Amino acid sequence: MHHVDRDCPWSETWRAFEQLGNQGKVVYVGSSNFAGWDIATACQEATKRGLAGLSSEQSIYHLNNRIVELEVIPACRYYGLGLIPWSPLGGGLLGGALEKLESGRRASEESLKEINANRPKLEQYEALCKQLGKPPAAVALAWLLHNPIVTAPIIGPRTIEQLESTLHATEITLDKATLEKLDEIFPGPGGEAPQAYAW
Repeated sequence: MHHVDRDCPWSETWRAFEQLGNQGKVVYVGSSNFAGWDIATACQEATKRGLAGLSSEQSIYHLNNRIVELEVIPACRYYGLGLIPWSPLGGGLLGGALEKLESGRRASEESLKEINANRPKLEQYEALCKQLGKPPAAVALAWLLHNPIVTAPIIGPRTIEQLESTLHATEITLDKATLEKLDEIFPGPGGEAPQAYAW
């Protein structure tokens, strides 16, 4: 389900998936862009019907957009869903955007706005990646893979070089000091809800 449809009762949604499963057309059901409470509701409603519920959630998640850490990730953990992050490099922002600009690669006006708005963070990030001797894209993906809830980021390499860099991410282990530095550069929402905002 690409987006939640709050106008459609869950009983109807699960009845449709149950029928599709009985016909052999669906084995597992996943969600995309669901809020934490949508995941909880979907899974509770499936349980009422004796169904397995959701098996995965596909959300935007990367170093520069960590809002899912508030409620989506805790919901995934509780209900046993795998998280499949989309846009794991923030639309290229975390793939060495500053370095590419310096080498003469042109960026769209929209990308330049994003780069300039995040320049201080990107400067620190790319300097850290150089210090580690790892490509920025690989570090960003390794950071995602460090989270046990993440099943696999959705990647979209355009070149063999990008694919190889992506595969290299699976071989990178980020130590505690590096993870802390990444948290310092790209602070998340402060943990999980409600602790992140209530105390």
